[in-house]
Amino acid sequence: MARLLPFFPKSHGKPRVDDQRVLSGIVFVNRNGLRWRDAPSAYGPHKTLYNQWR
Repeated sequence: MARLLPFFPKSHGKPRVDDQRVLSGIVFVNRNGLRWRDAPSAYGPHKTLYNQWR
């Protein structure tokens, strides 16, 4: 995870969602062929998952 840290966006005032949890959510959605909206809430907001993936 430390090697991936430079590739994550910086925080700008708002508290950030856990990057490792978001990355796990992106992998989960892609592996299972789900829509972003169908991602389990345990991975964070679906909009955050999509924005990080994009």
